[in-house]
Amino acid sequence: AGIVNELEPFYPSAREVRQSRIVARTLQGAFRHFSSPLNQKQPLTREHLRLVMEHTPCPISFDDLLFRALLETGFFGLNRVGELTWPDKTEQRDYSKLSWRHSVILEAESYQFILGWEKSDTHFEGNKVVVQRSASQPDPVETFTHYLITHDQLFPCCPQLWLRRDGSVPLHGWFVRKLHTFLPSSISGHSMRAGGTTSLAAAGVPPAQIQ
Repeated sequence: AGIVNELEPFYPSAREVRQSRIVARTLQGAFRHFSSPLNQKQPLTREHLRLVMEHTPCPISFDDLLFRALLETGFFGLNRVGELTWPDKTEQRDYSKLSWRHSVILEAESYQFILGWEKSDTHFEGNKVVVQRSASQPDPVETFTHYLITHDQLFPCCPQLWLRRDGSVPLHGWFVRKLHTFLPSSISGHSMRAGGTTSLAAAGVPPAQIQ
């Protein structure tokens, strides 16, 4: 359509020609022949989570504990990596989009916290993330509880929920690099939400409840 708009002042019949059968089929064939295949990322699975758990060095470092808490929260809470980490570019970072320690509610069978503000949140209330305990390992509640206790010991006065050992907010690039030390490049940050959604659907959870 953009090319037609440019050609129309010089070739008044350009739009009619564009809609002709031979042009439409030529463009369709060229797209099939020359286009690059989609590089679709693989969804995360529970087996991937177990693999990360089994290959995490012991005793576990605080950064590894943070990574596992983020990974399991993203999977079981259906979160994107961008909702749990900060952008790599300084100019894109926004404190209003951080999750805060005071928003956490930790219970025996679940935990919840409030995500930072998003454009869709017109009332500035934040989006609540609720993660339930898993009967099989890894259990996100167990991992998050361990992380939170250690977080409060190291940073009793810091308001941010997610922090690295040096006191910085985890960045998107740090998370992805950490992810690929355990899993292949076919797994990305977007794989958490896709995998969590697939897991819930396979367990028989109604689509309306997943949404």
